[in-house]
Amino acid sequence: MVTNFGGIFDLDKKQKRLAELAMAAENPAIWEKPTEMQKINKEKALLDKAVAEWKTFSGRLEDAKVLLEMAIEGSDEESFGEVKAEVLAIEKIGQDLELNRLLSGEMDANSTYLSINSGAGGTESCDWAQMLLRMYTRYAEHHGYRVEILDMTEGEGAGIKSCTLLIEGPYAYGYLKAESGVHRLVRISPFDSNARRHTSFASVFAWPEVDDDINIEIRPDDLKVETFRSSGAGGQHVNKTDSAVRMYHLPSGIIVSCQTQRSQIQNREKALKMLKAALYEKEIEKRNAEKDAMNSQKKANEWGSQIRSYVMHPYQLVKDHRTDFETNQVDDIMDGELDGFIMSYLKTYMQPLANNEVVIK
Repeated sequence: MVTNFGGIFDLDKKQKRLAELAMAAENPAIWEKPTEMQKINKEKALLDKAVAEWKTFSGRLEDAKVLLEMAIEGSDEESFGEVKAEVLAIEKIGQDLELNRLLSGEMDANSTYLSINSGAGGTESCDWAQMLLRMYTRYAEHHGYRVEILDMTEGEGAGIKSCTLLIEGPYAYGYLKAESGVHRLVRISPFDSNARRHTSFASVFAWPEVDDDINIEIRPDDLKVETFRSSGAGGQHVNKTDSAVRMYHLPSGIIVSCQTQRSQIQNREKALKMLKAALYEKEIEKRNAEKDAMNSQKKANEWGSQIRSYVMHPYQLVKDHRTDFETNQVDDIMDGELDGFIMSYLKTYMQPLANNEVVIK
């Protein structure tokens, strides 16, 4: 069981920072700056959560030690069973703490946009993209995140060609950035009357939602905006008017679209926010080329470029080719149980330093 979190977690440092934030929040002048107050509240909420989790871990660890001593003294088999169950629970909390300590990047605590695009394979790949959409939606539900579908294009025969999600919650980007790359599926096709085995591809890319006050200049001359009729859910008003918005940022080549809001104005605001986030991420990459390992792994959606393979026939296996982490519990993975893969990725590519900073290997 992992028990060496003390020096890394640095409880005193976090409690000192909480005291500083509390003092800042009590300053009457801060109430005239709602943006600053929002930042303070956000940081405070994250620190409160981290401190509470650490105290829970430490308290249960001490209780388990006492329980173990009592079991040894009484030679009680039932008590030993209770100790074993508690140790397993504590180990899970410790693993969660270890995962959280790796998420100290500038944007790791933010919500995230997640795009899924079908690749080579036609209807098969569109169906695979829809399976991935369900997988990430289930992952978000397991972690208490809110999911909003901002844009979706349905496949001609089945599934989806593409979709963009906003997954809102603490550290959503820190976790899901590990999923950026090409995902490969091998299975007996439900669309093949001869029941042959098919290989399908889809790409996933995550980028962080950024604060509204971040200064990203978007010149009108650099922007091409198109409107079109929504093909997604939203009621008759959405589907009968050209309320959907697609934006092209000409200098960067970035394209974003939103079609889920009721009005063109609302879709335009959402699309602008998405574009702003994408441009911010691009600027971060310029300043530090090694900061985002996922962008360097964003390859063509075809054979040989996948980060992970999901094999459903002739055997059951999901394997991450970056870390060699694998499991034969395919159904659990497709139901959103991705923590093992995410933890393995962060341990492999994120290295904690003595001063608690984290760098990409």
